[in-house]
Amino acid sequence: MQADTAGPLNGYVVLDLTRALAGPHAAMMMGDLGAKVIKVEAMEVGDDTRGWGPPFVGPDDKPQATYFLSCNRNKESLSLNLKDSAHKEKLVELVKSSDVLMENFRTGVLDRLGFSMQRLHELNPRLVIMSITGFGHDGPEAHRSGYDQILQGEAGLMSITGSGPDDPQKVGVPIADLLSGMYGAYGALAALLEREKTGRGQVVRTSLLASIVGVHAFQGTRATVAGQNPQAIGNHHPSISPYGLYGCGDGKVQISIGSEKLWAKFAGTFGLPAEDPRFASNASRVEYRVQLNGLIEEAFSSYGAQELLKLLDEAGIPSGKVRTIEEVYQWDQVKSQGLVVEVEHEVLGKIDLPGPPLRFFDPVTEQELTKTQHSAPPVLNADAEAIEQWLHSVKEN
Repeated sequence: MQADTAGPLNGYVVLDLTRALAGPHAAMMMGDLGAKVIKVEAMEVGDDTRGWGPPFVGPDDKPQATYFLSCNRNKESLSLNLKDSAHKEKLVELVKSSDVLMENFRTGVLDRLGFSMQRLHELNPRLVIMSITGFGHDGPEAHRSGYDQILQGEAGLMSITGSGPDDPQKVGVPIADLLSGMYGAYGALAALLEREKTGRGQVVRTSLLASIVGVHAFQGTRATVAGQNPQAIGNHHPSISPYGLYGCGDGKVQISIGSEKLWAKFAGTFGLPAEDPRFASNASRVEYRVQLNGLIEEAFSSYGAQELLKLLDEAGIPSGKVRTIEEVYQWDQVKSQGLVVEVEHEVLGKIDLPGPPLRFFDPVTEQELTKTQHSAPPVLNADAEAIEQWLHSVKEN
């Protein structure tokens, strides 16, 4: 039985001054964990992503961008003009009443608006300030605007993604934005934890550049330690073989052979020459990957995909198919993990959204403690009155 819980960040307040995707994703993660997230948006137009489409859904006079819906659940919306003195005073009140402020302005913009890091700290010494930039807040190229695909290229990701060295490809989602949002939320949580000991907030900074370099993983150490320059090799692993996407009789399947024990079982199942010196170790299989892949696809050619996946599963070989995004959200396993949530949208009514990726449980009873009640991404300025009432109650207490 699942408990109806408000989440582990219940009682914390996040002031979300971000727009587009990186910052909004970070703030949404905090909202998913139960924080009260107040999204401050530009007057009349709101977050840039409210206009990013198609697709748009809903009535013609109130079109809703699905892009915006993807990164703003569990938030309240308030429109402010940060160049207006009265609106700046409203922001001052919000800063004083918040635990975390998230921003992704270009370096120097907040300073020009009168909200430098020093000023924010003066207003609220306990405030954690999380800042996301494109290339970093300092350094010789800090002034550059950061957009996801540009950073996927600049940070090397596109050079190792694609069918080969001459076919650089971006990842199918704005991965630099999403990762910097994840790192930003992670950093904000760490700063809140430190605040428990010091009583003081601090500034947490990350960037789209840092987020991509931060996930180079073994491709990074190939460069820094082994002196290699990694390149794209399509849908196969550069350091493990066989590991990748293979054709079969009526489609494609994926396999992952990550140990010699698995290799022996896999080779025995499909009659592959396990003792051939070219395939006797993972290192030699990587060297002779092309030849091995040819033998594997020849062995797979007599099977349909479903039959092959069943055989691989019975043999204990890690395997899978390539699902469409639509298929993913229809998959019972995805639904069982809370990865689809139903919310009530002011314009659209009941809609399904991708759900939060974290779940929480009691270690003794195993009762699920995950936050279950989620709110739809707000229409622009929908919560101005409620936020005003909340600020009034905060002042009184």
